[in-house]
Amino acid sequence: MGKLLTLAVLGVAVALLGERLLSFWHRLAVSRELEPKRLPNCHLIKGIEYGSEDIDILPNGLAFISSGLKYPGVKSFAPDKGGQIFLMDLKEDNPRPVELRISRGFDLASFNPHGISIYVDNDDAVYLFVVSHPHYKTVVELFQFIEDDNSLVHLKTIKHDLLERANDILAVSPESFYATNDHYFSETILMYAEMFLGLSWSNVVYYSPNEVKEMASGFYSANGINISPDGKYIYVADLLDHNIHVFEKHANLSLTPLKVLPVGTLVDNIAIDPRSGDLWVGCHPNGLKILFYDPENLPGTEVLRIQDILSEKPTVTQVYIDDGSVIQGCSVAAVYEKHLLIGTVFHRGLHCEL
Repeated sequence: MGKLLTLAVLGVAVALLGERLLSFWHRLAVSRELEPKRLPNCHLIKGIEYGSEDIDILPNGLAFISSGLKYPGVKSFAPDKGGQIFLMDLKEDNPRPVELRISRGFDLASFNPHGISIYVDNDDAVYLFVVSHPHYKTVVELFQFIEDDNSLVHLKTIKHDLLERANDILAVSPESFYATNDHYFSETILMYAEMFLGLSWSNVVYYSPNEVKEMASGFYSANGINISPDGKYIYVADLLDHNIHVFEKHANLSLTPLKVLPVGTLVDNIAIDPRSGDLWVGCHPNGLKILFYDPENLPGTEVLRIQDILSEKPTVTQVYIDDGSVIQGCSVAAVYEKHLLIGTVFHRGLHCEL
Protein backbone atom coordinates (compact mmCIF):
# COMPACT_ATOMS: atom_id res chain seq x y z
CA MET A 1 0.00 0.00 0.00
CA GLY A 2 2.86 2.34 0.89
CA LYS A 3 4.51 1.77 -2.50
CA LEU A 4 1.24 2.43 -4.34
CA LEU A 5 0.75 5.68 -2.43
CA THR A 6 4.31 6.74 -3.22
CA LEU A 7 3.79 5.98 -6.90
CA ALA A 8 0.50 7.87 -6.91
CA VAL A 9 2.09 10.93 -5.29
CA LEU A 10 5.02 10.72 -7.72
CA GLY A 11 2.64 10.46 -10.68
CA VAL A 12 0.69 13.52 -9.56
CA ALA A 13 3.93 15.46 -9.05
CA VAL A 14 5.17 14.52 -12.54
CA ALA A 15 1.83 15.46 -14.08
CA LEU A 16 1.83 18.83 -12.31
CA LEU A 17 5.44 19.45 -13.33
CA GLY A 18 4.61 18.62 -16.94
CA GLU A 19 1.59 20.93 -16.91
CA ARG A 20 3.66 23.79 -15.46
CA LEU A 21 6.40 23.21 -18.04
CA LEU A 22 3.91 23.32 -20.92
CA SER A 23 2.33 26.46 -19.51
CA PHE A 24 5.75 28.09 -19.06
CA TRP A 25 6.73 27.16 -22.63
CA HIS A 26 3.47 28.70 -23.87
CA ARG A 27 4.09 31.95 -22.00
CA LEU A 28 7.58 32.14 -23.50
CA ALA A 29 6.17 31.36 -26.98
CA VAL A 30 9.08 29.00 -27.55
CA SER A 31 7.76 27.57 -30.82
CA ARG A 32 6.95 30.95 -32.37
CA GLU A 33 9.00 31.85 -35.45
CA LEU A 34 8.18 34.80 -37.71
CA GLU A 35 9.21 35.68 -41.24
CA PRO A 36 11.10 39.01 -41.39
CA LYS A 37 9.09 42.06 -42.36
CA ARG A 38 11.43 45.00 -42.60
CA LEU A 39 10.93 48.65 -43.54
CA PRO A 40 12.85 50.11 -46.50
CA ASN A 41 14.36 53.19 -44.83
CA CYS A 42 16.07 51.94 -41.66
CA HIS A 43 19.60 52.15 -40.31
CA LEU A 44 21.31 51.21 -37.08
CA ILE A 45 21.94 54.20 -34.83
CA LYS A 46 25.65 54.91 -34.62
CA GLY A 47 26.73 55.31 -31.00
CA ILE A 48 24.05 53.04 -29.50
CA GLU A 49 25.95 49.83 -28.84
CA TYR A 50 24.75 48.39 -25.52
CA GLY A 51 21.00 48.64 -25.57
CA SER A 52 18.26 51.23 -25.90
CA GLU A 53 15.78 49.67 -23.50
CA ASP A 54 13.32 52.55 -23.31
CA ILE A 55 12.64 55.67 -25.35
CA ASP A 56 10.48 58.70 -24.60
CA ILE A 57 10.07 61.66 -26.95
CA LEU A 58 9.21 65.29 -26.18
CA PRO A 59 6.68 67.17 -28.35
CA ASN A 60 9.60 69.09 -29.91
CA GLY A 61 11.24 65.89 -31.21
CA LEU A 62 13.90 65.37 -28.54
CA ALA A 63 14.14 61.64 -27.88
CA PHE A 64 15.55 60.33 -24.58
CA ILE A 65 17.07 56.83 -24.70
CA SER A 66 18.17 54.66 -21.76
CA SER A 67 21.18 52.45 -22.46
CA GLY A 68 23.49 49.97 -20.74
CA LEU A 69 20.94 47.96 -18.75
CA LYS A 70 22.29 45.04 -16.74
CA TYR A 71 19.42 42.89 -15.50
CA PRO A 72 19.42 39.52 -13.71
CA GLY A 73 18.82 36.67 -16.14
CA VAL A 74 19.13 38.84 -19.27
CA LYS A 75 22.14 39.08 -21.59
CA SER A 76 24.25 42.24 -21.51
CA PHE A 77 27.17 43.27 -23.70
CA ALA A 78 27.69 46.49 -21.75
CA PRO A 79 31.14 47.14 -20.24
CA ASP A 80 31.64 47.19 -16.50
CA LYS A 81 30.60 50.80 -16.01
CA GLY A 82 27.45 52.80 -15.45
CA GLY A 83 24.68 53.12 -17.99
CA GLN A 84 23.82 56.20 -20.02
CA ILE A 85 20.99 58.44 -21.14
CA PHE A 86 21.22 59.57 -24.76
CA LEU A 87 19.41 62.38 -26.54
CA MET A 88 18.48 62.46 -30.24
CA ASP A 89 17.00 65.52 -31.93
CA LEU A 90 14.62 64.06 -34.51
CA LYS A 91 14.16 67.45 -36.15
CA GLU A 92 17.74 67.38 -37.35
CA ASP A 93 18.48 66.22 -40.91
CA ASN A 94 20.77 63.46 -39.64
CA PRO A 95 19.84 62.75 -35.99
CA ARG A 96 22.66 61.35 -33.88
CA PRO A 97 22.62 60.34 -30.20
CA VAL A 98 24.43 62.56 -27.72
CA GLU A 99 25.16 61.33 -24.21
CA LEU A 100 23.62 63.61 -21.59
CA ARG A 101 25.94 64.82 -18.85
CA ILE A 102 24.71 64.18 -15.31
CA SER A 103 25.38 66.63 -12.49
CA ARG A 104 28.28 66.15 -10.10
CA GLY A 105 27.69 64.07 -7.00
CA PHE A 106 25.55 61.49 -8.75
CA ASP A 107 26.92 57.91 -8.59
CA LEU A 108 27.48 57.28 -12.30
CA ALA A 109 29.33 54.00 -11.73
CA SER A 110 26.24 52.23 -10.37
CA PHE A 111 23.70 53.89 -12.70
CA ASN A 112 21.75 51.05 -14.36
CA PRO A 113 18.88 52.65 -16.30
CA HIS A 114 15.76 50.72 -17.28
CA GLY A 115 12.32 52.29 -17.94
CA ILE A 116 12.08 56.08 -18.36
CA SER A 117 9.35 58.71 -18.49
CA ILE A 118 9.29 62.44 -19.20
CA TYR A 119 7.05 64.98 -17.49
CA VAL A 120 6.74 68.59 -18.72
CA ASP A 121 5.52 70.98 -16.03
CA ASN A 122 3.33 74.05 -16.53
CA ASP A 123 6.44 76.26 -16.57
CA ASP A 124 7.94 74.06 -19.34
CA ALA A 125 10.46 72.49 -16.97
CA VAL A 126 11.29 68.97 -18.18
CA TYR A 127 11.67 66.16 -15.63
CA LEU A 128 13.09 62.74 -16.45
CA PHE A 129 12.17 59.77 -14.25
CA VAL A 130 14.48 56.74 -14.57
CA VAL A 131 14.08 53.29 -13.06
CA SER A 132 17.61 52.23 -12.14
CA HIS A 133 19.07 49.06 -10.62
CA PRO A 134 22.25 50.06 -8.77
CA HIS A 135 23.98 46.93 -7.48
CA TYR A 136 20.87 45.03 -8.71
CA LYS A 137 18.62 46.85 -6.27
CA THR A 138 15.84 49.14 -7.54
CA VAL A 139 15.38 52.89 -7.20
CA VAL A 140 13.83 55.70 -9.21
CA GLU A 141 16.14 58.57 -10.11
CA LEU A 142 14.57 61.98 -10.74
CA PHE A 143 16.37 64.49 -12.97
CA GLN A 144 15.65 67.87 -14.50
CA PHE A 145 16.69 68.23 -18.11
CA ILE A 146 18.66 71.39 -18.99
CA GLU A 147 18.40 71.76 -22.76
CA ASP A 148 20.91 74.61 -23.09
CA ASP A 149 23.85 72.35 -22.23
CA ASN A 150 22.40 68.88 -22.80
CA SER A 151 22.60 67.90 -19.16
CA LEU A 152 20.59 66.27 -16.41
CA VAL A 153 20.52 67.73 -12.90
CA HIS A 154 19.92 65.03 -10.34
CA LEU A 155 17.14 66.02 -7.94
CA LYS A 156 16.49 62.97 -5.78
CA THR A 157 16.64 59.19 -5.42
CA ILE A 158 13.38 57.44 -4.60
CA LYS A 159 13.36 54.03 -2.92
CA HIS A 160 10.36 52.19 -1.51
CA ASP A 161 9.44 48.62 -0.53
CA LEU A 162 6.58 48.64 -3.05
CA LEU A 163 9.02 49.42 -5.90
CA GLU A 164 11.52 46.61 -5.42
CA ARG A 165 10.88 45.09 -8.87
CA ALA A 166 10.06 48.26 -10.81
CA ASN A 167 10.43 47.92 -14.56
CA ASP A 168 8.73 50.81 -16.34
CA ILE A 169 7.46 54.15 -15.13
CA LEU A 170 4.86 56.75 -16.05
CA ALA A 171 5.34 60.26 -14.66
CA VAL A 172 2.13 62.18 -13.84
CA SER A 173 3.59 65.19 -11.98
CA PRO A 174 7.05 66.54 -11.11
CA GLU A 175 7.15 64.21 -8.10
CA SER A 176 4.63 61.42 -8.69
CA PHE A 177 4.33 58.44 -11.01
CA TYR A 178 2.89 55.01 -11.68
CA ALA A 179 5.33 52.11 -11.97
CA THR A 180 5.07 48.46 -12.98
CA ASN A 181 6.67 45.72 -10.91
CA ASP A 182 7.48 42.91 -13.34
CA HIS A 183 7.75 40.27 -10.60
CA TYR A 184 6.79 39.84 -6.96
CA PHE A 185 10.14 38.45 -5.84
CA SER A 186 13.41 40.32 -6.21
CA GLU A 187 15.74 37.31 -5.76
CA THR A 188 16.65 35.81 -9.14
CA ILE A 189 15.94 32.16 -8.27
CA LEU A 190 12.54 33.05 -6.79
CA MET A 191 11.80 35.21 -9.83
CA TYR A 192 12.34 32.18 -12.10
CA ALA A 193 10.19 30.04 -9.79
CA GLU A 194 7.46 32.67 -9.95
CA MET A 195 7.49 32.58 -13.75
CA PHE A 196 7.62 28.79 -13.91
CA LEU A 197 4.72 28.39 -11.49
CA GLY A 198 2.67 30.96 -13.40
CA LEU A 199 2.01 33.19 -10.41
CA SER A 200 0.10 36.35 -11.31
CA TRP A 201 1.51 38.45 -8.46
CA SER A 202 2.88 41.35 -10.52
CA ASN A 203 1.34 44.80 -10.06
CA VAL A 204 1.15 48.54 -10.74
CA VAL A 205 2.02 50.98 -7.95
CA TYR A 206 1.34 54.70 -7.57
CA TYR A 207 4.00 56.82 -5.86
CA SER A 208 3.88 60.35 -4.50
CA PRO A 209 5.79 61.91 -1.59
CA ASN A 210 2.60 61.64 0.47
CA GLU A 211 1.23 58.27 -0.62
CA VAL A 212 2.42 54.98 -2.07
CA LYS A 213 -0.04 52.20 -2.86
CA GLU A 214 -0.90 49.37 -5.19
CA MET A 215 -3.30 50.44 -7.95
CA ALA A 216 -3.70 47.27 -10.03
CA SER A 217 -2.62 43.64 -9.64
CA GLY A 218 -3.03 40.17 -11.08
CA PHE A 219 -0.44 40.45 -13.87
CA TYR A 220 1.95 37.65 -14.78
CA SER A 221 4.64 40.21 -15.61
CA ALA A 222 3.55 43.85 -15.78
CA ASN A 223 6.00 45.61 -18.06
CA GLY A 224 5.40 48.71 -20.18
CA ILE A 225 3.03 51.43 -18.99
CA ASN A 226 1.80 54.58 -20.71
CA ILE A 227 -1.12 57.01 -20.88
CA SER A 228 -3.50 58.20 -23.60
CA PRO A 229 -2.95 61.72 -24.98
CA ASP A 230 -6.07 62.99 -23.16
CA GLY A 231 -4.86 61.52 -19.86
CA LYS A 232 -8.02 59.45 -19.36
CA TYR A 233 -6.67 55.94 -19.93
CA ILE A 234 -3.61 54.01 -18.82
CA TYR A 235 -2.21 51.05 -20.73
CA VAL A 236 -0.21 48.24 -19.13
CA ALA A 237 1.60 45.48 -21.04
CA ASP A 238 1.60 42.02 -19.48
CA LEU A 239 4.68 40.44 -21.01
CA LEU A 240 3.99 36.82 -20.07
CA ASP A 241 0.25 36.94 -20.69
CA HIS A 242 0.69 38.40 -24.20
CA ASN A 243 -1.85 41.18 -23.73
CA ILE A 244 -2.41 44.85 -23.00
CA HIS A 245 -4.68 46.01 -20.17
CA VAL A 246 -6.67 49.21 -20.51
CA PHE A 247 -7.59 51.15 -17.35
CA GLU A 248 -9.64 54.26 -16.83
CA LYS A 249 -7.75 56.79 -14.70
CA HIS A 250 -9.86 58.77 -12.24
CA ALA A 251 -9.33 62.19 -10.67
CA ASN A 252 -8.19 60.53 -7.44
CA LEU A 253 -5.59 58.59 -9.54
CA SER A 254 -7.28 55.22 -8.96
CA LEU A 255 -7.57 52.84 -11.92
CA THR A 256 -10.63 50.92 -13.14
CA PRO A 257 -10.05 48.00 -15.54
CA LEU A 258 -11.91 48.45 -18.84
CA LYS A 259 -10.65 45.75 -21.19
CA VAL A 260 -7.81 43.38 -22.03
CA LEU A 261 -6.49 43.13 -25.58
CA PRO A 262 -4.72 39.83 -26.47
CA VAL A 263 -1.93 40.36 -29.02
CA GLY A 264 -0.26 36.94 -29.14
CA THR A 265 3.31 38.04 -28.42
CA LEU A 266 5.51 39.05 -25.47
CA VAL A 267 4.76 42.77 -25.14
CA ASP A 268 7.42 45.01 -23.59
CA ASN A 269 7.30 48.83 -23.54
CA ILE A 270 4.40 50.92 -24.88
CA ALA A 271 4.84 54.25 -26.67
CA ILE A 272 1.98 56.53 -27.70
CA ASP A 273 1.61 58.55 -30.90
CA PRO A 274 0.49 61.92 -29.45
CA ARG A 275 -1.41 62.85 -32.62
CA SER A 276 -3.42 59.68 -33.24
CA GLY A 277 -3.34 58.03 -29.82
CA ASP A 278 -2.09 54.81 -31.46
CA LEU A 279 -0.04 52.45 -29.31
CA TRP A 280 3.39 51.36 -30.60
CA VAL A 281 4.72 48.31 -28.79
CA GLY A 282 8.14 46.69 -28.79
CA CYS A 283 7.75 42.91 -28.55
CA HIS A 284 9.75 39.69 -28.16
CA PRO A 285 8.53 37.09 -30.69
CA ASN A 286 10.12 34.26 -28.71
CA GLY A 287 10.80 34.74 -25.00
CA LEU A 288 13.07 31.72 -24.65
CA LYS A 289 15.62 33.37 -26.92
CA ILE A 290 15.71 36.43 -24.65
CA LEU A 291 15.87 34.42 -21.44
CA PHE A 292 18.56 32.01 -22.69
CA TYR A 293 20.73 33.91 -25.17
CA ASP A 294 22.30 31.82 -27.94
CA PRO A 295 24.44 33.58 -30.59
CA GLU A 296 23.49 30.79 -33.00
CA ASN A 297 19.76 31.37 -32.44
CA LEU A 298 19.32 35.09 -31.96
CA PRO A 299 16.34 36.76 -30.27
CA GLY A 300 14.22 38.61 -32.79
CA THR A 301 12.26 41.85 -32.92
CA GLU A 302 8.59 42.56 -33.43
CA VAL A 303 6.90 45.98 -33.53
CA LEU A 304 3.13 46.31 -33.24
CA ARG A 305 0.92 49.28 -33.97
CA ILE A 306 -2.48 49.23 -32.23
CA GLN A 307 -5.18 51.55 -33.53
CA ASP A 308 -8.54 52.31 -31.89
CA ILE A 309 -7.76 50.26 -28.79
CA LEU A 310 -10.93 51.47 -27.05
CA SER A 311 -13.17 50.23 -29.87
CA GLU A 312 -14.79 46.80 -30.08
CA LYS A 313 -12.38 45.77 -32.83
CA PRO A 314 -8.95 47.41 -32.47
CA THR A 315 -6.57 47.07 -35.41
CA VAL A 316 -3.28 45.34 -34.56
CA THR A 317 -0.60 45.61 -37.27
CA GLN A 318 2.85 44.03 -37.38
CA VAL A 319 4.89 46.97 -38.63
CA TYR A 320 8.39 45.49 -38.37
CA ILE A 321 9.74 41.97 -37.80
CA ASP A 322 13.37 40.85 -37.72
CA ASP A 323 14.95 37.49 -36.92
CA GLY A 324 17.85 39.04 -35.00
CA SER A 325 20.15 39.43 -37.99
CA VAL A 326 19.62 43.21 -37.94
CA ILE A 327 18.40 44.00 -34.43
CA GLN A 328 17.99 41.76 -31.39
CA GLY A 329 15.65 41.80 -28.42
CA CYS A 330 13.26 44.66 -29.17
CA SER A 331 11.89 46.37 -26.07
CA VAL A 332 10.37 49.62 -27.39
CA ALA A 333 9.16 51.33 -30.56
CA ALA A 334 8.52 55.08 -30.39
CA VAL A 335 7.26 57.39 -33.13
CA TYR A 336 7.62 61.09 -33.87
CA GLU A 337 6.06 62.36 -37.09
CA LYS A 338 7.68 60.14 -39.76
CA HIS A 339 10.41 58.80 -37.48
CA LEU A 340 10.32 55.37 -35.83
CA LEU A 341 12.93 54.49 -33.20
CA ILE A 342 13.24 50.82 -32.28
CA GLY A 343 15.08 50.11 -29.05
CA THR A 344 16.44 46.91 -27.52
CA VAL A 345 17.22 45.41 -24.14
CA PHE A 346 20.95 44.91 -24.78
CA HIS A 347 21.66 45.33 -28.51
CA ARG A 348 21.61 48.31 -30.89
CA GLY A 349 18.96 50.88 -31.81
CA LEU A 350 17.25 51.27 -35.18
CA HIS A 351 16.05 54.49 -36.83
CA CYS A 352 13.41 54.13 -39.55
CA GLU A 353 11.57 56.62 -41.70
CA LEU A 354 7.89 55.74 -42.08
